[in-house]
Amino acid sequence: MKVLIVEDERSMAAEMSAFLKKAFYVCDLAYTAKQGLEKMEENQYDFILLDLGLPDKDGLHVLAEAKKNCPDAAYIVITARGQLEDRIRGLDLGADDYLPKPFSLLELQSRMQAIARRKFAINDTQIALGDFTVDLQKRTVFLGKDEIPLSRKEFDLLSYMLLHKNRPLTRLQLSEHIWGNFSDDDYDSNYIDVHIKNIRKKLGAFSSVEWLQTIRSVGYKIKI
Repeated sequence: MKVLIVEDERSMAAEMSAFLKKAFYVCDLAYTAKQGLEKMEENQYDFILLDLGLPDKDGLHVLAEAKKNCPDAAYIVITARGQLEDRIRGLDLGADDYLPKPFSLLELQSRMQAIARRKFAINDTQIALGDFTVDLQKRTVFLGKDEIPLSRKEFDLLSYMLLHKNRPLTRLQLSEHIWGNFSDDDYDSNYIDVHIKNIRKKLGAFSSVEWLQTIRSVGYKIKI
């Protein structure tokens, strides 16, 4: 999933980014409100982690603007301001969670996972996909007791389509959320096609993958 971290403390932003990248998130960084809002105009994010104490604008004002540009993102406010009125205002403006500093990165990750489960209406991290079982937390795919090994990017692609099941996703959408930013000049849809082919080949050797459908001239979707 794609995350934007808007945090003026560069060392903290780098620490959060490094931690989340190890957990297979794709992270962009912004150190000011202006940088953050510009990135939100150019990209769509699954999560926006927003500090309130930004040097050029109050984070609560940024949140109100951000909701217009990235309405589908989940917002977690991270701040040293723990006053009740700030928390209430942040939640009233549309924040999905509020995490006071200092906080544990593990807690941040757990809260993001909880928000994702609510957002995608997932009650269990293990999801049935045809004859397969996909464990989103352990990043595994099993058929019965047999684990089918996928590469990191193949699992990222499969899990992202699974979270957005029954929804056609363009190759560009899949690329942006799995690999990060792509300009028109360097975008190559072949990246996605090759990985989809590999997923079909690896899983198809064990059971039917008819649920993985090609949408002509668009991209792909998982239909379940």
